[in-house]
Amino acid sequence: MARIISFSNQKGGVGKTTSCVNLAAALALRGKRVLIVDFDAQCNASSALGEFDKQPEHSVYSVLCDNLAASEAIRNSDIENLDFIPSSCDLAGAELELSQIVIGRERVLQDKLSEIEEKYDYIFIDCPPSLGLLTVNALTASCGVIVPIQSEFYALEGLSQMMNTIKLVKKFLNKDLEVIGVVLTMFDGRSKLAKGVLDEILKVFGDRVYDVKIPRNIRLAEAPSYGKPVALYDKKCAGAVAYDALADEFLSKEQ
Repeated sequence: MARIISFSNQKGGVGKTTSCVNLAAALALRGKRVLIVDFDAQCNASSALGEFDKQPEHSVYSVLCDNLAASEAIRNSDIENLDFIPSSCDLAGAELELSQIVIGRERVLQDKLSEIEEKYDYIFIDCPPSLGLLTVNALTASCGVIVPIQSEFYALEGLSQMMNTIKLVKKFLNKDLEVIGVVLTMFDGRSKLAKGVLDEILKVFGDRVYDVKIPRNIRLAEAPSYGKPVALYDKKCAGAVAYDALADEFLSKEQ
């Protein structure tokens, strides 16, 4: 059965989607079977994998709200072993539709993924930058959370609220949920500010903070506009090398 992992941070612009897509790609290149679920109405994970239509016929919205089987929405990426379920801008209205479900509205995604989880080693959910019902659905379906954090002053802003949401989901909906990793993104080791943020994050998360830090990198930022993970766009750039190393560290902690 797949290990289902959410990539979540309520603060936008922290490298959440970048980390989800590029770690998944690095794992797929190692032979792991990986599925990305784009659970954000901005559709960034979808476009990073070559799907630029923001209202595809079959999407995660169709799975949640139109009773489409998850298997019907799966697309292949340009990397063998890496599949994805695209998002749709219609997903912005899904929280309202889900809220009308009286019983089990927090478990809709979990039920849908249970139909396909034995096909994959990992299912990564790219969560929206919010703590609403969609994120609660993702956390309820997941065994773990990876938190990408930008190494800047506001990095810890709102983090306590997110951790409280995880705590509540763990208490009432998913007793197995844990924060399994924290990824420092846009990291500049020469900066005193970045080092200070790292020190604060280590105090909170300890050894759950990955040793590999993701640097600021132009090629990494360019890759999504070409619909490719950075490993296909420029495998020798600093960003690709960092995510490749992160995949090794991720797998070592999974053992």
